[in-house]
Amino acid sequence: MNQHDLDVLDEIQRRVLWLATRIVDAANHDRDTGDGVKVGGHQASSASLVTAMTALWFAHLDTEDRVAVKPHASPVFHAIQYLLGNLDRSYLPKLRARGGLQSYPSRTKDPDEVDFSTGSVGLGAAAPLFAAVTRRYVDAHFGARPHSRFIALIGDAELDEGNIWEAVADPATTGLGNVMWLVDFNRQSLDRVVPGIRINQWRGQFEAAGWHVVEVKYGRKLAEAYARPGGDVLRDWIDRMPNEQYQSLFGLAGPALRKQFLDGAPAEVGAFVEGIGDDELGPLVTDLGGHDPQAMLDAYAQCDAVTDRPSVVFAYTVKGWGLPIAGNPRNHSALLTTEQVDAFRAELGLTAETEWDRLDPASEAGIRAGARREALSRAPRERALGVTVPETTKVRANKPVSTQEVFGRVLVDLARDPKVAPYLVTTAPDVATSTNLAGFINKTGVFAPTERRSWTEDRMLRWTESPAGQHIELGISEMNLFLLLGQLGLSWDLSGQPLLPVGTVYDPFVLRGLDAFLYGTYSGSRFVVAGTPSGITLAPEGGAHQSTITASVGLELPGVTFVEPAYAGSLDWLLCDALGQIAQGSAPSATAAPAEDGAYYFRLSTRPIDQAPFEAARARIGDAVLRRQVVAGAYRLVDAHEAYPHLVDAPVVQLAASGAVLPEVLAAAAELAEEGVAAHVVDVTSLDRLYRAWQRTLRQGVRTATVPSVPGALRSAFADRVPVVSVHDAASHAMAWLGSAVGAPAVPLGVDEFGQSGSVQELYELHDLLPGSIVNAALAALALR
Repeated sequence: MNQHDLDVLDEIQRRVLWLATRIVDAANHDRDTGDGVKVGGHQASSASLVTAMTALWFAHLDTEDRVAVKPHASPVFHAIQYLLGNLDRSYLPKLRARGGLQSYPSRTKDPDEVDFSTGSVGLGAAAPLFAAVTRRYVDAHFGARPHSRFIALIGDAELDEGNIWEAVADPATTGLGNVMWLVDFNRQSLDRVVPGIRINQWRGQFEAAGWHVVEVKYGRKLAEAYARPGGDVLRDWIDRMPNEQYQSLFGLAGPALRKQFLDGAPAEVGAFVEGIGDDELGPLVTDLGGHDPQAMLDAYAQCDAVTDRPSVVFAYTVKGWGLPIAGNPRNHSALLTTEQVDAFRAELGLTAETEWDRLDPASEAGIRAGARREALSRAPRERALGVTVPETTKVRANKPVSTQEVFGRVLVDLARDPKVAPYLVTTAPDVATSTNLAGFINKTGVFAPTERRSWTEDRMLRWTESPAGQHIELGISEMNLFLLLGQLGLSWDLSGQPLLPVGTVYDPFVLRGLDAFLYGTYSGSRFVVAGTPSGITLAPEGGAHQSTITASVGLELPGVTFVEPAYAGSLDWLLCDALGQIAQGSAPSATAAPAEDGAYYFRLSTRPIDQAPFEAARARIGDAVLRRQVVAGAYRLVDAHEAYPHLVDAPVVQLAASGAVLPEVLAAAAELAEEGVAAHVVDVTSLDRLYRAWQRTLRQGVRTATVPSVPGALRSAFADRVPVVSVHDAASHAMAWLGSAVGAPAVPLGVDEFGQSGSVQELYELHDLLPGSIVNAALAALALR
């Protein structure tokens, strides 16, 4: 790039810096929130990435490239989108305001187009890496898409996050030559200037994982100075200077800066800079490569040239570059004063009337912005898959069977459907066989970028690895599982190909990946994950492997539909429905209103249970009605008045349960019948759908000042306003709200302590889940009327 073009980029980056700074300033000084709470923002953290981001958007990116922007640089991103014409001016003063620009880039809530949500540090960095894994899979199965580079702009303090290194080390992420991470190496974290420089450690870790490493340390001024006779002493001193001392230079000028710079330096350094004036010394010794557009573009080109492995660029920057707070140890959340903002505005030749203007379209900077807007424009992407997932695979079980086993069988059956099969892709963190994905893997194979020879023969698991495989095996990292699922579920947008992603994980360890699970659903990703086995029903494994709060997590996670079936038939319907809704994109479902737009979490068990009660309900209710009720969230497994007609005038109680505890609940209902109590048994297949239906009616009543109605799903399953006993192999409070929803006394039974090793019978006794305890709970509930 010639000097003229660099001058144009410099003009653009100065305007980007101004807008990013003013966006934060307006949010804090122009807008009265009325609540006294600080609005905040990150002027300094934004400033450090202005050069790198300006070089990317105005001179490097192509339309197919996808970029994750570090959370605190969101004002820079929005400033760039505004200058490109992709954001309306009205949003600029609305950072962190309702309906305005989000605090951190958000795929689902920002008005301009964001490729990757960021916010929880570390996750935005890893997301493009797994998006590239997804692209490699898509290219292998559906033909090469237009070339994309997957780029992450991250703060150096983000490298303290453990999930970064889990992602870097996973075998599934190796060899991705279209990935580039750019580390904003400003050597400051939230609270401090980072003591010492960890670049050597980080470089070694990336290189050990097979990454290509580039450092952009010096700008042109310093490079030219180093090339002069004796310049090597200057370079050696700057390299050896304590980080804290170097950062302190940015708050100084003139003789004070010279004195601080030479404190502890060899005499040769003093001699070298003796002929450099005080006004020139500061700009020289603080000339970092991360603020040199040409140096950054050269680094990007180096990464493009390396196509067999991911690249990471360490761009040396200063936090607060170009601002009066540059390099200040406490500048992370510092705000420029109104006087400082006024001075900056005047320095750029702007006024209060012109401060929000875009670049003059007739100027060279404006012409470049217009050209870049055209170059980066994107066509709309199709979210729907265009295939219909069958409502059922007609799975049948003539003997006791677990939901985990049925899950695997349904997937195998779907893999036989020529219309659906090509889009199914599974993944697991080294638990594929123990979560019953073996049948699917045997049929479809394991995905590998190249054909790999198998050196062992296993009749039970034919682990064929090739580009045609449809299972992506991960190392033992639940964070990586949910990061990959999140990107597979966004493949329609980031790779132009909708998929049907399914993941499995041991249910207790859903919590290990919870941050990434939340990240994926916040980003609008759609996938199915099965947590299995679950609860204290995994009895011999002990407390560390027994999940108790995951049902509550699934119920409370926004963008997630939590499902916990007990029987093969209901699991078949629910899984087909979930995949069907994903395939439809945003289209409404015929079985769940309103249409759901998110992920599906199936909590499953390895406990085999008798299927006869479900088949009896199927015969009594009929497939069409029963399926509708199962998918809606609950159905009456046993109608006491039909099962025990002699109890027509007896006291009535409702026993509501999910999953593996249904046999104990059915036994309790039979015991209660012997004692003269009619006990309906309700199989709650999705607490989530029931709760949302109840909440919709309540909120409608609140907002319209009317009496809330009872939603259909609750009305059909809980027809009578009679006491409820909820029974759950999970924390008791997850189902405790059912009493309020039904409008009757309730006694919730569940697991509210850590489990331990033992048999199912022993642990159910310990936590009051045996039929005798359920009977006593029912009698107590009746006494509460």
